[in-house]
Amino acid sequence: MAPAAGPDAPVLQARALTKTYGSGDSAVHALRAVDLDVARGEFVVLLGASGSGKSTLLNILGGLDVPSSGELLFEGRALTGAGDAALTSYRREHVGFVFQFYNLIPSLTTAENVALVTDIAVDPMPVDEALELVALSPRRNHFPSQLSGGEQQRVAIARAIAKRPQLLLCDEPTGALDYATGKLVLEVIARINRELGTTALVITHNAAIAGMADRVVRLSDGRIASIERPARRLTPAELSW
Repeated sequence: MAPAAGPDAPVLQARALTKTYGSGDSAVHALRAVDLDVARGEFVVLLGASGSGKSTLLNILGGLDVPSSGELLFEGRALTGAGDAALTSYRREHVGFVFQFYNLIPSLTTAENVALVTDIAVDPMPVDEALELVALSPRRNHFPSQLSGGEQQRVAIARAIAKRPQLLLCDEPTGALDYATGKLVLEVIARINRELGTTALVITHNAAIAGMADRVVRLSDGRIASIERPARRLTPAELSW
């Protein structure tokens, strides 16, 4: 594939991505020849049942896993076959991850948890700026045990964005939260996408969240079943489930 060029080129290009675990009769086909382009600044929601391939696809797009076959390009540069060092550099410099569980260090304050990422970033955002974006400045000196679940998730988002990543990849970011708190976290992700222009991909099993996306990618049995573009992108406040 020729490298992509120009400001309108996709930030991610996946071609025939396949992921197989095991071999023979026991082989598990997690992805089956997935093609997907993701535009710069786009908000994409990945929907599908458990085992549909959502997390496998997100992990490959984020450089946490490698495909069994196929090709993945980031800004026109091949990631497939790039090697561990190149993938580590890609994750460190270009990708922010947010998971269902917050993975904060209990002995560190909010600000210190965020600062961990700024220590390894090339052009980090000041810690207080990241905390302001997630509305947690007053909690900067609190420990995780002193924060609610939603606040801990917002710390995790601040940590992810403090290195100014081009990609924010979120795997069930509201899965462990109640309705009201989940909406607050979605507001934060939408704000990062809108104000910083960060490309966001969000995995969810909650179909209602698809309303806030530019595009909705539905996966089934390791394949893309459909790609839809909502007529109007909703704000998180307009969502209900």
